[in-house]
Amino acid sequence: MKRNSLTYIAVILALLSTVSCSINKLAMNKVANILSAPEGGTVFTGDNDPELVGAALPFAIKMYESLMVSIPHHEGLKLKTGSIYVMYANAFIHTPASMLTEEEYKKQEFMFKRAKNLYLRGRDILLDALDQKHKGFREHLHKKEYSRALAGMTKEDVPMLYWAAAGWLGAFAIEPFDMKLGLTVPQAAALMERVLELEPDFGNGAIHEFYVLYYGSMPDYMGGDFTKARQHFTLAKEASGGKSTSAYVSLATTVSVQEQNLKEFTTLLKQVLKMDPDSDPDNRLIHTLNHRKARWLLDHLGDFFLEVEPGDDNGDNQLNTEVEEHETN
Repeated sequence: MKRNSLTYIAVILALLSTVSCSINKLAMNKVANILSAPEGGTVFTGDNDPELVGAALPFAIKMYESLMVSIPHHEGLKLKTGSIYVMYANAFIHTPASMLTEEEYKKQEFMFKRAKNLYLRGRDILLDALDQKHKGFREHLHKKEYSRALAGMTKEDVPMLYWAAAGWLGAFAIEPFDMKLGLTVPQAAALMERVLELEPDFGNGAIHEFYVLYYGSMPDYMGGDFTKARQHFTLAKEASGGKSTSAYVSLATTVSVQEQNLKEFTTLLKQVLKMDPDSDPDNRLIHTLNHRKARWLLDHLGDFFLEVEPGDDNGDNQLNTEVEEHETN
């Protein structure tokens, strides 16, 4: 009788443990679902304080990663984690590093290496998620069997494809002389082409903003094409309802600089500064960051154009007055 009692207790404890485990998994899945919900993203993207967001994102990323360890098959969590890695690398490491002075080259080099690492970390999380969903995806992609790798992709896969490619090409942009990485760029390009096929206006023009950078910055032998960059600039404006500040910055910093078109460069950046970030609340953060970048670029014309002497404001004082009046009104 005593032995039977002990057996019953052991069974009950085992059942309680199983139930507890199931409850924990259900709770973690619920948390993961909430954190990875699309509408939750505006907590960051809708903020008007970049420093606040920049300080909060590392904690958020590591929290997402901790959940990923416990829920390794949660697609939404992998998408959120991978995409935030790419966004953080771009907005808070890569871009600030590009605006450092020549005297800060050591700090700049460190930040570039860090950004490249995080770009690739985000990319790999997303590629793993796609491979988990579409068996053989990474193998076919590595073998450059792009049709086989991407044939099974649907609109549901578009965000993962987009952010994986963005991280991939962001890392290459930092170190274009990395030949090993450079040889894989066609793979990233194939992912983005599939995004364009499946959802031409993805992200209210984000795909076109990407192609402005891609065609505007790549050398000819890797697919660079200024005409295509301008075409996607027009498409980005249309898809965003005229609210795409990123498209203006991208065209200015690629095509306008390479063509040494100073007038176009300043016109594009003036347009960015005249756009009100509050007119697009869901993307207030990126517009605020683009305002800062546009101001910095206009203050450093001599770094990009041969016809501008260092210290020559090239009419920037008038520009600042115009912008300040606009912001006041």
